[in-house]
Amino acid sequence: MIQWLKRKRAASILGLALDGNRLEVVSLRRSNGALHLRQTLAVSLALNPLTDAAELVGQEIRNHLDQAAIRERRCAVCLPLSWMLSLQTQLPELSGADRASFLQIEAERGFSSAPETLFTAHSFFKTAGGGQYATLLAAPRDQLEALQRVLRAARLRPVAFALGVTALQAAGAEPGRVVLLAVRHNAVDLQITGGGGIVALRSLDGAIETEGAQRSISAELVAREIRITLGQLPGGLAETSGKLKIFGQGEPARQLVRDLSPRLAALGLKMELMDKACAARFDTPLPPEMAASTALALAANYVTGIDVEPDFLPPKVQPWRQLVSTRLSPRKLAWAGAAAAGLVVCVAAAFGFQQWQISGLQARWDAMAPKVNELNAEQEQIKKFRPWYDTSCRDLQILRKLRDAFPDDGSVTAKKVEIHDVSAVTCSGIARDNESFSRLHAKLGDDTNQISGLHAEVHGQKPMDFTLSFQWEGGQANGY
Repeated sequence: MIQWLKRKRAASILGLALDGNRLEVVSLRRSNGALHLRQTLAVSLALNPLTDAAELVGQEIRNHLDQAAIRERRCAVCLPLSWMLSLQTQLPELSGADRASFLQIEAERGFSSAPETLFTAHSFFKTAGGGQYATLLAAPRDQLEALQRVLRAARLRPVAFALGVTALQAAGAEPGRVVLLAVRHNAVDLQITGGGGIVALRSLDGAIETEGAQRSISAELVAREIRITLGQLPGGLAETSGKLKIFGQGEPARQLVRDLSPRLAALGLKMELMDKACAARFDTPLPPEMAASTALALAANYVTGIDVEPDFLPPKVQPWRQLVSTRLSPRKLAWAGAAAAGLVVCVAAAFGFQQWQISGLQARWDAMAPKVNELNAEQEQIKKFRPWYDTSCRDLQILRKLRDAFPDDGSVTAKKVEIHDVSAVTCSGIARDNESFSRLHAKLGDDTNQISGLHAEVHGQKPMDFTLSFQWEGGQANGY
C-alpha cells in the first residue's frame, strides 16, 4: 500500500554534469524496461554559473538546449566534487536523536564555515574491527542556491543534486574496499567505499596536465594521492585488499591504466577498467564518448528508481514556513498561536450559537406544523369553492341598471330579460316610438364602465319590437 502512495517517477530525465565552465547534458528515457539515449550535448559555457548573473547563465544554457532540440524540463545534476568539504569522525554508541546532535557538533567543529552556510550530509561505514564511523560531507549553500537560480532561469526543474562518483559506484554496491577513479574533463575524482558507506572523497585537480591540445594524466600524482588517502583510512581499512575501478574513455584513461598497473601491487589493489557508467540495459549501444559519463549514470539511476546518496538538493521550503523561521521569534510565534486558537474558539462558538438557534426554531416549527397544515388545507378548499359563493349579487345589479335606464312614463316596456353566466344579458320589449327607444339605447350605451358590446335589433315602427344584448362588466364576483 505504501508503494502505491509514493509518487511515481518520471520516465524521462536530463542528466547534467558541471565541470568548471563545461556542461554535459544527457537526455534519457525509459521505455519497455530499456533505456533510450535521446540526445547528448557537451558545451563550454561563456559565463560562470557561480559568479555571473543567474538570468544570463540560465539563458545561455537554454539557448544551447533549444539548439539541440532538448525539451525535457526535469534534470538530475552532478555536482563537482571540488565543491565538497569532507571529514571523518568515529561514532560512539548513541541513539538516533543523540547521534544526529553529535554529528551536528562534529560538523561545527570540523568545518571552518558557519553551519548555516553549509548543506551537510553523511555516510556511515563500519571497519573490520567493529568500529563505527561517519563521513561528513558539506556543500556551500550559496553555491547550491546560485545553481538553483541558474536552472530556474534556464526553465529547468532539478530533482536531485548528487556527486558523479556516487552515481558511478554506490556506497553499499559491493563488499570490501573499492577505490574509484572518475576521469573528468579537467580533473580526476577519487572515491573510496567500504563497510557499507563512503570512506573518502577527493578531487585530484592537478592530475590532468594539458600541453596545447594534448591532455595527459599524471599516474605518479594519482598513485601518490591514492597511497596518501589509503594511509589516512581508519580502523585498518588501509591494510585490506580491494579493487581499483577506473571510469573513463579515450587514450588518457587507457594510458592511466597502463601507468598505474606496476604500482598497484604495493597498494593491495586489483585494477578494473570500466567500459560503461551503469549496468542498466539500453536499447542501442552507447557512443564510446558517453559510456563512462557521470551525467548518464545519474540519469539512468533516477529513471530506474535508484536513489543516489547523498542528495544535496535543498528541500523546498513553503513561504509560510520561511516566514515563521525568519521573522517570528518564539514569543511572537506563541502569541500568534494563541490568537489563532482564540479565533478558532470564536468561530466554533459562533457556529454553535447559530446551531442552537436553528434547533430552537425547528422545535417551534414542529409544534405549529399540524395547525399550519390544517389551515393550508382549509385555504385550498376556500379557493376551490369560492366561485360558487358570489356575494356581489350581479344579477340584481343588472336588473337595477335596466330599471334605471327604462323611462318612467311607460313608453318603453320589457317583456323578457335573460342573464347567462352572470355576464351575458339579453332584454327584449316594446317601444312606443323610435325616439323613446333611442333614449333607452343612449342611456345604456353611455355607461361604458359596466356595459360593453351593446347591440340592438328593431322590428316595426309604431309600436316597435326590440332586442338588446350586452356584456355586463361591473360588479365582479368576490373581487374576481
